[in-house]
This record gives sequence, structure tokens and C-alpha cells, in this order.
Amino acid sequence: MKNIEELVEFAIDLVATKTGFSLTFIHKVILRESLLEYKKTYAQIAEENNYSESYIKFSVAPKLWRLLSQAIGEKVNKTNLPALLEQHLLNLNNPVPTETATAMSGVGLTAKYSVLESPEGQVPLASGLYVERSTIEKICYQEILQPRAFIRIKAPRKMGKTSLIARILDYGSSQNYHTVRLSLHCAGTQVFASSDRFLRWFCTNVTQQLGLASQLNDYWDEDMGALINSTIYFQGYILKEISHPLVLALDGIDQLFEYPGLASDFFVLLRSWYEETKDTSVWQKLRVVMAHAVEVYIPLPTHRSPFNVGLAIELPTFNAEEVQDLAQRHQLPLTVLELEQLMKLTGGFPYLIRVALYESRRLNIPLKILLQDATLDKGIYQKHLHYQLNQLQQNPKLADAFRQVLNAPSEVEIEVAFKLKSLGLVHIADHQLTISCELYRDYFQNYFQNYFS
Repeated sequence: MKNIEELVEFAIDLVATKTGFSLTFIHKVILRESLLEYKKTYAQIAEENNYSESYIKFSVAPKLWRLLSQAIGEKVNKTNLPALLEQHLLNLNNPVPTETATAMSGVGLTAKYSVLESPEGQVPLASGLYVERSTIEKICYQEILQPRAFIRIKAPRKMGKTSLIARILDYGSSQNYHTVRLSLHCAGTQVFASSDRFLRWFCTNVTQQLGLASQLNDYWDEDMGALINSTIYFQGYILKEISHPLVLALDGIDQLFEYPGLASDFFVLLRSWYEETKDTSVWQKLRVVMAHAVEVYIPLPTHRSPFNVGLAIELPTFNAEEVQDLAQRHQLPLTVLELEQLMKLTGGFPYLIRVALYESRRLNIPLKILLQDATLDKGIYQKHLHYQLNQLQQNPKLADAFRQVLNAPSEVEIEVAFKLKSLGLVHIADHQLTISCELYRDYFQNYFQNYFS
């Protein structure tokens, strides 16, 4: 038999080229184990990698065999996989210009990530362009297995919070957990009219996503207040009805910061639920994940705040090694000079990196050429820079503070500082604000000079 790793790499390339799908970590584990002489059972694979056996047996493995069958053009299973891969690898290296060999030869097969993906929005679960940050994902996966799990993810806009949440929920599903994701960015403004309105919306959404019949009116007593009603509804109905733990993900909770009274009520409620997990068994089914871009500036007593309990995760920017890896996945290996230029321009912000690599591939223009005009209105960041500019124009206090920071590191009003950081425009260290990257420095210096000249 050929070298196992050679066959694994060949299979990964073949699936990516023929189906446009990049195999996940657990797919690759099953693939590798299936090529060994002494094959592990699905139960063994599941136990060693912290997945449920049913998820491996009935979801992951069947999808792997379907993808391989589609890529190879024959029915693939655990038994015939080694022979089929060896034969197709032999055909690829055979100089006879068969239709199959021709289709699989050249750049198309060696490129693992041939499908170009837009940098906008969440990175799909099946994407080969998701960059895992050191041990953050694994830490989160292990945390939600704990009865009192409460994960707080903080990072500026477009840093990957939603993509990480999707993967935490996917891992929860692999454990047969119930999963619910609520994005507060999608809630209409009328939802935030009052605590009662918001919490009814909140409870209704959770109920529907769990596939339960709504019994909200049976539990809602106007004399009890929205916080008590919500607690009774979760404890007396939702958590009792579900058979497995519930991973509840709350994305964009900083939307609430614009409604201080509502925010205070909701955050106090979350903290009280966390405290319930200490002693009440039914509440131990609840695992909370919440993400926000803005630092918390709502005043809350320490013992009533959810922002000082559980596991705090602050997403870092990409380092040079991660950027080079992502560039290679885009089939764009960078020179040392190009890498330095990209890091200096973007500060390692994931979205800015993705835009540069995407546009270079899409337009088939060398990165060094694209970056020459990157800080101009006609450049690749035009849409993003206009969005950032619009945020400043809508809030003169932000614009004035940012102009101050452009001139020199500065200390500004705390709420303003947090909002600038949430946009990714500044870094904060020792109460001093500095511009986060050269892209923003160059673009906004030119803008303000022209605007005020």
C-alpha cells in the first residue's frame, strides 16, 4: 500500500476538487483510520475525539463516504477505500491521457481549496478557509460539556465571533445536545421596547427552535414581572421538556447596550440563571454562549453581572503564520515582503485579510498590486471603509475622538473608547487609544485632511 499520509492528502485534494467540499477534522480522522490495516470502530473514534457514536455513525461517516464516492465516481466504503484510492492515484501518475487523468491533473487537484468563498458573513462549517486560533475552539468544545458552562466571547466586528459560535453549536449537536442561536442583530427595534416585550420574544424564539409547542401564555403572569415569568417558563417548561443539555448562543448582545434598563434586566436574569446551576439539577442542562463586540459599559453590581463569571474568550487577530496558512489555502503563497506589507496594513484583522486574499484570487491580480491602492476610495476596501466612515459620521463624538487618536495616542471618554474598539478602529492599552492598523490611519488621515481643509 502507498504511504498512508500520501493517500490521505490525495483523498482530501480529490474531494475538494471534485465536490468543492473541504473535509473537516473529524472527516479526516475517519479517513485516516479507514486506511489503516487494523481499523478502529466508529465507537472508538467517537470516544477518542469527544463525539457521540451516533453522530459519527449516522452523520459524519455517511457524508464522508458520499463525498468520496462522488469524487472517485464509484461506491466507496471502509473496505474498498484503500484499493480505490491507490488505483486512482496510479491513474493520475499514468502518462496515458485518459479523460479521468486529464480532469484530475494540474493545478486543479493540487489546490485543496479551489472554491473561492466570499469573506462576508459567517465562515461556513464546511469551509476550508476557517482558521482555528490555537486552542480556543478546543477549550470552548470542552467547556460546553460542563454543567455550568457559560462562555463569553468578546472581539470587535468581523473578527469571527459568529463563525466560532457556529462551530461550538455544531460540536454541541455532535454530542446530541439541543442547540439554539439567537442573533440580536436580527431583532426588530420594537422588540426592545420593554423588558416584557423582549423576554417574550426571547422565550418564544427558544421554544420554536427547540420544536416545542408554545405555552408562554400559560406561564406569563403580569403580576409576577418579566424576569420571574421567564425563569419559571424556562425551569418549569423548556428545561423539563428537553432530554439533553441545551446550548443557548446569544450573538450580538451589545445591541442591548443602547437600552440600559432592558440590558440591566436581561443581564441580571442571565446571572441569576447561572447561579441556579449551582444547586438546581434542571438548570444544569443550560449551557450559555454569548458574544459581543462592545466592552460592557452598563453599570451592574458585581454579584449581579454575567460578565465576571464563566469562561472569557477574547479573539485575537491573526499572526503572520496564520495569515500565510490562509494565503496558501487561497493558492496565494506570500513572499516575506508581501506578508509584512499585508500584516502592517491590516494589523492581522481576519476580515481585512480575507478581503485582500479573496480579491487577489477573484481578480487574478497579484496581492502587491492590489495593496498599492488599498487605502484609497477606489481600492479593495472601499465598501468596508465607507461603512466605518458612516459609523463615525452618525456619531460626532466618535469622529472627534478618533481624529484625536489619529494625531497621537489619547485617552477619551470610556463609552466612546469602547465603541471605537468595537469597530476595530483602535486598540486600548493602559487607557490609551492607538490606531489599530495602517489601513485606517492612512484612509482617515486623508479623509479628515480633505474634509477640513
